[in-house]
Amino acid sequence: MELILVRHGLPIRRENVDGPADPELSADGHAQAKHFANYMSLEHIDAIYTSPMNRARQTAAPLAHIKNLTPIVVDGVAEYDQHSNEYIPVEELKATNDPRWQEIVNGGWDSQEPEEEFTTRVNDALNDIVRQNKGKKVVVTCHGGVINEYLSKVLGLQTSQFFYPNYTSIHRIAVSSSGHRSILSVNETPHLRGTGLPIGLFNG
Repeated sequence: MELILVRHGLPIRRENVDGPADPELSADGHAQAKHFANYMSLEHIDAIYTSPMNRARQTAAPLAHIKNLTPIVVDGVAEYDQHSNEYIPVEELKATNDPRWQEIVNGGWDSQEPEEEFTTRVNDALNDIVRQNKGKKVVVTCHGGVINEYLSKVLGLQTSQFFYPNYTSIHRIAVSSSGHRSILSVNETPHLRGTGLPIGLFNG
């Protein structure tokens, strides 16, 4: 089967006094999601799964509409910041040399959820999706931390957060009937090239 992990589009900045931030997509984020959907429109997709967080569900919506599929919400692929009361796009942190940017660069873990629990939750959820979809092609709209976590396990890396997934980037993993996993592509973003939309930290 082919497992396609997709990072959400660009969200708005949100800082709450109480409760999780869980921001929606920005105007650029919605445009990114539409370009992603059009790019994937010619591919056969058997199912669409999504994180319960707003930015992931809204990223899935245009493709779900084109494919006439109802996204299946999977709590296990929520991001590690799901309970945080703020969301600031990392590009803003970098541009202002915010101390939180340096913490990210240095591999800091800023989450109420222990890293070990996040690792188990994400891998269990994605492996369940794989088991339920043998021989199929499925899309999972999720988050940068989730994508890093899963790909690091496929690659056998010691660190779980090792690269920056671009907005609406596509990451393809082939899983054989025996369970062997192979990475087919990482950070696909041809659908954003030439659009003028932000891509991520490294806009090409």
